[in-house]
Amino acid sequence: MTDKLTRRQVIGASVLGLSAIGVAVETAQAQAKLPLLKVDEPAAKALGYIEDAKKVDAKANPNFKPGQHCGNCLQWAEKDRKVAEGKCNLFPGKLVKNPGWCKVYVKAPGVA
Repeated sequence: MTDKLTRRQVIGASVLGLSAIGVAVETAQAQAKLPLLKVDEPAAKALGYIEDAKKVDAKANPNFKPGQHCGNCLQWAEKDRKVAEGKCNLFPGKLVKNPGWCKVYVKAPGVA
């Protein structure tokens, strides 16, 4: 019996190792709470982010419709659409408030 690994064994071990790295990174990110996006941050200002969609100025934002909020937006990056704060694809490294809203809002398909 030889101590040499076959090409298949090396590739298999590599693939398993890569998937373990992804799980470790995702777990570490989940454990470290991200900071909340502040409305006065440049990215938030640029996209008209507001923490409570009920306070959107409809005249200044004619695309806004009642019922729109971060939690039912296509950019919401959380599986749970009911958590109070969550990740948004538009603001990496920050959390946004579920009842928030911004000018890039697009309703997520299949969401009430």
